[in-house]
Amino acid sequence: MIERDLKPGWKVWRFDQMATNVNVRIDNPSESGMEHYIGLEHLDADSLKIRRWGTPSDVEATKLMFKTGDIIFGRRRAYQRKLGVAEFDGICSAHAMVLRAKPDVVLPEFLPFFMQSDLFMNRAVEISVGSLSPTINWKTMAVQEFALPPKDEQEKLVRLFIASDEVTESYRDATLAIEAARQAFLSYSFPEDPLSNNIAPSTSVRRLDELAEIRTGLALGKKHGEADLVSRPYLRVANVLDGALDLTEMKTVEVRTDELERYELREGDVLMTEGGDFDKLGRGTVWRGQVEGCLHQNHVFAVRSNESLLLPAYLAAIARSPYGKRYFLSCAKKTSNLASINKKQLSSFPVLWVPLDVQLQVADLVAAYDLTEKQLRERLASKKKLTSKLVNGMLERNT
Repeated sequence: MIERDLKPGWKVWRFDQMATNVNVRIDNPSESGMEHYIGLEHLDADSLKIRRWGTPSDVEATKLMFKTGDIIFGRRRAYQRKLGVAEFDGICSAHAMVLRAKPDVVLPEFLPFFMQSDLFMNRAVEISVGSLSPTINWKTMAVQEFALPPKDEQEKLVRLFIASDEVTESYRDATLAIEAARQAFLSYSFPEDPLSNNIAPSTSVRRLDELAEIRTGLALGKKHGEADLVSRPYLRVANVLDGALDLTEMKTVEVRTDELERYELREGDVLMTEGGDFDKLGRGTVWRGQVEGCLHQNHVFAVRSNESLLLPAYLAAIARSPYGKRYFLSCAKKTSNLASINKKQLSSFPVLWVPLDVQLQVADLVAAYDLTEKQLRERLASKKKLTSKLVNGMLERNT
């Protein structure tokens, strides 16, 4: 980088002139005397605020010590953009770097925002090594060069960044609050004891196959011979979320025309997943005909309820609830990190049946929570984009 191309007062620095890599290793976490442990799973992408943590007794093997104000940067899989500022002392994963600003060059309040910028994050990804879990080495990071404004300008920028970030984090906090409220409502509506009558004195337990038809999906890769074929979009496990669908990437499959009716989704079908990661087990969302002629593969069940007995949205709510997830996990076939259920187990799912008017009340309240969350997430995404544009724009190099 040529310094004459920089804005007046800006200067190029190596990263090791900007920050210290604090490498205080803790071999026995439970004996560290600390109360907090931060793993990469506790860091939220594109957020400097650390909202979750564990305890040193949760983990083994060597960890790193950090102090209040230090930056915990996920050096493993840097593309996840995980970076947090510690508000307490503790220990963290050795897959992170603990960084401390050198105030002669960069203000401690400015450095985290700089590291959130595309300029820094793109460089971090570029210098990562390894294919499965790309990781940054400090020696490589240390010699990277970046242009910084003078400290008086950093101070002005920090005020702008903090103001914008506070609004962004308020939307994030509100989103988390609505998620917690919905989860509490689902736990109340579908208690561990099915007959504790939280929502209706007439609650009974009925098998799912008494109230609905459980339809298995299309097996991929079949040979069709000379049959008449047509190309159709289909849903995979990746498309089915809890209470929502992700249709950004749809795949297509060649299917026989005489099989279309069997595998085509119908509006009102409840989509439930056969398995995958533990958090993907079961799930539940209602198909609203978003994609015409869409099919479902064999890892996604389509549950077609008798709507005079069971409302689809009510069934989806049960599947999403802690009650539903406990059932699926209890009967699932498990490996180290995967789980799956079959049609027989789903057919036996114990539905907490209540009259249709009560089902409608529950479904409507869950839908209200979902809509509020969707609106908050849209605002959060918009505000994050604006904050990112602000940070990136201020740090661009001018010729």
